[in-house]
Amino acid sequence: MKLSPLNQRRWRNFRRNGRAFWSLIIFLVLFITSLFAEFLANEKPILVNYRGGYYMPLFNVYPETEFGGDLRIEAIYRDPEVECLIVTGGLVDCWDDPEGLMEDAGDGVIDGEEIHKGWVLWPPIRYGYKTAADLGGPAPSAPDGEHLLGTDDTARDVLARVIYGFRLSVFFTIVVTILTSIIGIAAGAVQGYFGGRTDLIFQRALEIFTAIPSLYVIIILFAIFGRSFWLLVFVTVLFGWPALVGVVRAEFLRARNFEYVRAARALGVSNRVIMYRHVLPNAMVATLTLLPFIITGTISTLAALDFLGFGLPSSAPSLGELTRQAKQNLQAPWLGFTAFFTFSILLSLLVFIFEGVRDAFDPRKTFQ
Repeated sequence: MKLSPLNQRRWRNFRRNGRAFWSLIIFLVLFITSLFAEFLANEKPILVNYRGGYYMPLFNVYPETEFGGDLRIEAIYRDPEVECLIVTGGLVDCWDDPEGLMEDAGDGVIDGEEIHKGWVLWPPIRYGYKTAADLGGPAPSAPDGEHLLGTDDTARDVLARVIYGFRLSVFFTIVVTILTSIIGIAAGAVQGYFGGRTDLIFQRALEIFTAIPSLYVIIILFAIFGRSFWLLVFVTVLFGWPALVGVVRAEFLRARNFEYVRAARALGVSNRVIMYRHVLPNAMVATLTLLPFIITGTISTLAALDFLGFGLPSSAPSLGELTRQAKQNLQAPWLGFTAFFTFSILLSLLVFIFEGVRDAFDPRKTFQ
């Protein structure tokens, strides 16, 4: 799809803003990488070869009996006995010395008997975001070769939770920002364009609505329905959309009496077309000015609610929950450092990107 000359100019302005452009590149690399979190950090293998057959535990559930075991429940692939059954083709007794048998299976022969040698392809991090590691000591544990960022107080791998938590935070922010912007821009446009009694009624209703203590509503709703991702999205959007109303309303109030708007009315152009095609583009610069604050505020809201225990379920890969663990485990500084740098990098990249978008839409700014 070919861009219009106006959008081409905006894209050139964005490209020339080096900080914004490279922040976008870095953010896209991190976000696209996090979309494949299951292939980067998981307690299940990516691919298993057993007796010449291929299995994908990430997408299917296989009982232990599928690999020569005794249990009909899902195979625990991190169990040395299960891995030994896969490597040796289930033809030997793996319950006595599974690690030794796997070493002996390197040439495909054990005790002079040829075996169907299999293999397991693991993700780089062999832990999911809720996998409890067998530390053999107290948790949280310090960073080491197996846990690059250490573990939290429930023995879960911190790096795995950061990867999943980054994806969750970005997805939450995208959904909330889009819905908040649509509702806020629409409400502000109606108020500003029509003015008069419509504006007066909307303003009084908005003042009453914004006086409602959002934290109490969140606590009540979570007590009734339980904590969930989509309920948190709903509540955040419910109390977040008024942030854009004031700016959009002011722009529409200013532009509603411009000559080109009057001319469009005189020509019989509908109010919807005038608002969308003629007034809204001029209001977008002021609207985009607030986007960095809305985005950072959304991430901060999610983190704050998780920190207070009113956000996502405790098993969810939340960056705010990691911050709460850092406060509760001052003897484990790696938790605090990880949370700080993760939030700092994420928020900085998003602010730089949307500052560049704002400047690209501003006709008064150009970059050499």
